[in-house]
Amino acid sequence: MEMPSILQGESVTRLLQGAAVGAIAAVAIGFGWGGWMLGGTAARQAEDGAKKAVVAVLAPICVDKFQRAADLPSNIEQFRKTASYAQADFVEKGGWATLPGNDKANSAVAQACATILGTP
Repeated sequence: MEMPSILQGESVTRLLQGAAVGAIAAVAIGFGWGGWMLGGTAARQAEDGAKKAVVAVLAPICVDKFQRAADLPSNIEQFRKTASYAQADFVEKGGWATLPGNDKANSAVAQACATILGTP
């Protein structure tokens, strides 16, 4: 039985070169534009998304605690006098970002809370 012409001589070399270039192109396009990613990247993105979702849920609770505080007018005045970069620290020190079951404030929640409180 005779081999097909594509599998004889220089044709085999071209076939293998084409297959290699095609495989490299498929991987490059898949990772670049196709949305492929490694497992570690996917896990990191899922963890970041979960953290953002938790902060998004807890920040309004922090705002509510701030607004229900006994000395609200004084707190609002002090909050507005505080520089924008230090407002999250003000919220943390006030204890409004410390949630039930925790001993210390969550800095991401405090930052989101300060952002909400700073919005007119």
